[in-house]
Amino acid sequence: MSKKNIFIAIDTNKVSVAKKIIKQTQINKINTITLGYKFGLEFILSKNGRNFISKLKNEIIFVDTKLSDIPNTMKSAVNALKDLKINYLTVHISSGLEALRAVKKISGKIKIVGVSTLTSLNNKNLKEIGYSKSVKKLVIHQARLAKKLKLDALVCGPNEVKYVRKIFKKEIITPGVRFNRNVHDQKRTMHPSKINSDWLVCGRIITKGNIKNNLKKLIQYLK
Repeated sequence: MSKKNIFIAIDTNKVSVAKKIIKQTQINKINTITLGYKFGLEFILSKNGRNFISKLKNEIIFVDTKLSDIPNTMKSAVNALKDLKINYLTVHISSGLEALRAVKKISGKIKIVGVSTLTSLNNKNLKEIGYSKSVKKLVIHQARLAKKLKLDALVCGPNEVKYVRKIFKKEIITPGVRFNRNVHDQKRTMHPSKINSDWLVCGRIITKGNIKNNLKKLIQYLK
């Protein structure tokens, strides 16, 4: 990566844990990295999560709700999130071109991030749910759709970045970052030093254990 951009995934429903993660990752103030925070459904739907996000100042906020519904519902959901002053918002590319166009039209300053194929899925899983394409071919197809729709960014697994790069010229965001073979519930993972994305999404490899040391370790790998 030409720049060191990292989204820390705050996978919790507790505000106290979120505060701890943010406080202990403020190492970015003394290092040449760009750091943001990703909040998923678990946090957004928690009792105090939405209110906490609304009060964050001077942070890059990535809301990972992976919206997928009919066009009107998706538009309404995006409008309902605008008061949070978020920077990035995920929508499933599989929700369809009409829904994605509708969301992009009313997104305003929010960067709409298309989610391709989840890193928890492999070729076998895709076949089980009715897809005839392989992961590689499906993600390439989804990247072309993201380009056509002029989405602001695209989420794809680490193994597909090199193919997506040839098609999609905007920001690429990549989860599935692992230091070792402990992949948890991910199927497609890679060591951070080998991923050529604009943003790495890092959750458990940073937030489990010594947060400061884990982040320093990641930054060393990215130099």
